[in-house]
Amino acid sequence: MDIPRIFNITESAHRIHNPFTPEKLATLGEALRLETGTRMLDLGSGSGEMLCTWARDYGIIGTGIDMSQLFTGQAKRRAEKLGVADQVEFIHGDAAGFVSDEKAGVAACIGATWIGGGVGGTIELLAQSLCPGGIILIGEPYWRQLPPTEDVAKGCQASSISDFLLLPELLASFGHLGYDVVEMVLADQDSWDRYEAAKWLTMRRWLETNPDDEFAKDVRAQLTSEPVRYATYTREYLGWGVFALMARC
Repeated sequence: MDIPRIFNITESAHRIHNPFTPEKLATLGEALRLETGTRMLDLGSGSGEMLCTWARDYGIIGTGIDMSQLFTGQAKRRAEKLGVADQVEFIHGDAAGFVSDEKAGVAACIGATWIGGGVGGTIELLAQSLCPGGIILIGEPYWRQLPPTEDVAKGCQASSISDFLLLPELLASFGHLGYDVVEMVLADQDSWDRYEAAKWLTMRRWLETNPDDEFAKDVRAQLTSEPVRYATYTREYLGWGVFALMARC
């Protein structure tokens, strides 16, 4: 079980596998007013930066599940480096359908809502692991401005314009599902740059050390096309944020 190889290559040097900087991740943790001992579940936990830094800074405990063997290993090493290995656990596995035996005060899926078949299904899945009055965190793209054509949407690596909503529509959709939006932290173009542009040096270094790998032609093609594609499409049209939700009472 693993994610596609291209992601293990392009994001192998990333600590955060989404358009957040460490500063934005810290802002989100502070905004949630986390208390010591809060249990957190993170489905699609990547390299574990959210759980590890929040364990260090706020004294939370929790579990992360991720399909990438590479990222799960990095998460475990990060926990050891930050001295929080006794507070957080990382499991290599499929987060789709995962329900925790221990209820969490915070249940998160940051940028991997495909595990529940979309936002609605992922919220429903996370709710099964949540304590009453707990917080759900959803990381999701939205349109900064509506693409003028379907080709532009595909340039943003969406399958169609209908894949994402404008920000006001996304916020309204949470209400339609029965949730209050109680916080949000949004990526900006600079944080998008750090997420996307950092892949390019990683790809170049990988090509230098793996010139005969059968996958090299695919990595070379992506390195050649990605800077222009990103600047033309994703940077201008696609937003991304983490939204904190609580079930309406």
